[in-house]
Amino acid sequence: MPPTTPYAGKFNSCPPYNNNNHAQPQSPYRSNTAPKPSRESVYNGAYSTAENPYDVPQPHSAYRSSSVSSVTAKEHHYSSSCTISENLYSSPQPHSPRQHSTSCPGRAYRHTSNCNSDQSCRNSGASMKARLYGHGITASYGEMCYHDNSLVSASLEALIQHLVPTVDYYPDRSYVFTFLLSSRLFLHPYELMTRVCHLCVEQQRSGDALLDKIRFHDVAPKLVQLLTEWTETFPYDFRDERMMRCLKDMTLQVARGDEYSWRAMQQMTQRLIKRLSALGQYEEAVAALNAVAQERPASLKSKQNSAQRNDILSVCDDPFILAQQLTHIELDRLSFIGPEEFIQSFAMKDPLENHKGFFRKRKTSNLEAYVNWFNRLSFLVATEICMPAKKKHRARIIEFFIDVAQECFNIGNFNSLMAIITGMNMSPVARLKKTWNKVNTDKFEILEHQMDPSSNFSNYRTALRGATQRSETAHSSQEKIVIPFFSLLIKDIYFLNEGCANRLPNGHINFEKLWELAKQVSEFLVWRQVICPFDRDRRILQYLVTTPVFTEDELHLASYESEGPENNMEKDSRRSLRSSLLHRENRS
Repeated sequence: MPPTTPYAGKFNSCPPYNNNNHAQPQSPYRSNTAPKPSRESVYNGAYSTAENPYDVPQPHSAYRSSSVSSVTAKEHHYSSSCTISENLYSSPQPHSPRQHSTSCPGRAYRHTSNCNSDQSCRNSGASMKARLYGHGITASYGEMCYHDNSLVSASLEALIQHLVPTVDYYPDRSYVFTFLLSSRLFLHPYELMTRVCHLCVEQQRSGDALLDKIRFHDVAPKLVQLLTEWTETFPYDFRDERMMRCLKDMTLQVARGDEYSWRAMQQMTQRLIKRLSALGQYEEAVAALNAVAQERPASLKSKQNSAQRNDILSVCDDPFILAQQLTHIELDRLSFIGPEEFIQSFAMKDPLENHKGFFRKRKTSNLEAYVNWFNRLSFLVATEICMPAKKKHRARIIEFFIDVAQECFNIGNFNSLMAIITGMNMSPVARLKKTWNKVNTDKFEILEHQMDPSSNFSNYRTALRGATQRSETAHSSQEKIVIPFFSLLIKDIYFLNEGCANRLPNGHINFEKLWELAKQVSEFLVWRQVICPFDRDRRILQYLVTTPVFTEDELHLASYESEGPENNMEKDSRRSLRSSLLHRENRS
């Protein structure tokens, strides 16, 4: 069989990783229920420095080495894997062990390049032209089609078979990640796991009970290796009770063949349960935080209530410290987003639509919660600016948030940066001309230029590349931080994902698109695993995630209270807002 890496010669093998040397995710939350907490205490219980699983390095997405030699010794096999310390798709990767060591890939392609119109991803004329002019070599191997050593298309059955380990074969890690990520476009993870485990067991059957036991004993470590990659990279798949039952069945199967592999399966299951427990309690804590934040202010904007209400400057008057605390929240919430959520958000036909279990209900909840955090931060910024009665105070808050945005840019926290800019550009804030006249806007204009959406956010993308390069060569934890503008990341993945579920005319899956999709998601996993190096300030964090913010209508009315209407249209708008908001208050 030919190699499966998407970019031959550009991949490195995975550095060693020992599960025993890394703390496993522990629940950062004390309670198994989510009662409505008081605003003063909810954040303290939610993000304890001592208990938060992301205050210490975590094996968010561990990968075993793809080479056959890495599993010659059982002890080496089970202690050797890697975290995503670098993008799988930006560094060299060894060829798939399916390729015979005595064969030359190029020579093999020349002798077997026989793609026809029914089975290949290229027509024979195009293949001949590519060979003639040196533009690449196209070859098919059964149901799998390659171009320049890269898998470009295959049938679903062939892709599943290619994932199944044997005694002398284990798929390389880029293929494992790519197919596990994108396979949910075509079948439920439970179906895939069932078929892979079944094939792995059935391939060892010979009719001789003793021989079967010996052969399964030899393949068991690699099956455990594959399941370990699956549970550590896509743990949320196992919120489906059917996945857990299948995992239990395989544990019993492995126990009959290899005691060492059985112990490894037990340890893997324990890590998975801890991860899922932390996830469940995180979701409950976020729901509790949101419940507190939904409490409406006692009344609408007035000078008396403005004087009594705390504002951001009374909680933190240092832009750098506030930017650090925002970075804590960003990384905390990023760390709980499963890579599969990007795919499940855009699946043209939901593979889970006929399954009404817990897994379907929460398949993208953490991604959505992160988008909601961006919106909350934008409205928090606008609320803080529109709330003060005095123009001088409003100008001071605007200048403060400009400095916070600058510090976020320096840190590499582009998501908070964009949320702050969005909040300051909301119409209730933008119309405060008398307030803005007191503000030096030079720095703000520079930041707006950096996040200018023109030319598909070209300035931001340049800055993001710079932050990514800094992260790759970082000498400190702070330099490793890259928090992308999340809405744009989702948009990019959406366009990569578009059409991935469509089959080619010959029925094959277009694996070229899946490589690109996995490359983008893999980069996100690198950013997601960074540990925030800054000290936590509970009081500031508590304020950021729980203090009530105005709705859009309340912001407009607060803005009119700060600086009166300038024309008849604004006067009518203020009158209408007062009437509707007063009606809502009376109803509540």
